[in-house]
Amino acid sequence: MESRHQTTAYIKPLSSNSLSTEASTHHLTQKKQPYVSRQPDSHGHIHYSDDENAMWQALLERQAKQIPNRASLAYLEGLEKLKLSRTHIPQLQDIDEVLQATTGWQTAAVPALISFGKFFKLLADKRFPVATFIRRFDDMDYIEEPDIFHEIVGHCPLLTHPAFATFNETYGKLGLNATKQERLYLARLYWFTIEFGLMGATKETRKIYGGGILSSPSETIYALSDEPDCRAFDLIDVLRTPYRIDQIQPIYYAINDLDTLFDIVNSDIMGAVKKAMSLGLFEPTYAIKTA
Repeated sequence: MESRHQTTAYIKPLSSNSLSTEASTHHLTQKKQPYVSRQPDSHGHIHYSDDENAMWQALLERQAKQIPNRASLAYLEGLEKLKLSRTHIPQLQDIDEVLQATTGWQTAAVPALISFGKFFKLLADKRFPVATFIRRFDDMDYIEEPDIFHEIVGHCPLLTHPAFATFNETYGKLGLNATKQERLYLARLYWFTIEFGLMGATKETRKIYGGGILSSPSETIYALSDEPDCRAFDLIDVLRTPYRIDQIQPIYYAINDLDTLFDIVNSDIMGAVKKAMSLGLFEPTYAIKTA
């Protein structure tokens, strides 16, 4: 079974550089208790502990310092619509009320990782998967599984925008009918848009809309710096660009504005996938793992 984190984002480490070899080895070798999604009570309410709510508050406060003047206006407007509590992890039904009223979407509580098939089906049905656990304090700066902070703060604000919502729905429908190999190419489209997408034709106008960036304080700053390679969005190029999930991204692609997602939806995405498959992948711009 293919795991969901191949399609959605990992939270990035706090440092503006990728994890050091020592830190990477630590994360790979240290055995930790697995994360388990929280189950609702008979009234659909999830009870979070004081420590879990404190983690939410700490993450939200840290990121609130980074997003002004960096996040896209649509994201900030969506964040305002959600009216997230600063002290408590929100209940999904409260998020659903806003999404239903704006774009007809809702959330779907899921385990930490789900199959590609289930991921695509949920998106096709206008249901955004959210794992109902939050990272522990010792994982505050780096966690492999997408937690509730990543999903709610990173993605749900823009699910109030029609272009973002339509793109996710269309992506889900395409993925359901794609082959295993085609899904690998589609994953790159999702990665460089919904997870790590930028917008703006020039560096001066550039803003962030990708949830993988917006849920990472370090990458929020790094993505708009002079360090990464930011390229104009080209569908074929995006589909051919390899990436690593365990480091700050060396490459981003920038669309003109959020409505460009409508243009992508209306293009021949699967035709582009087939062309990209025939051309093959670009050479990676990051270090290749040897172990």
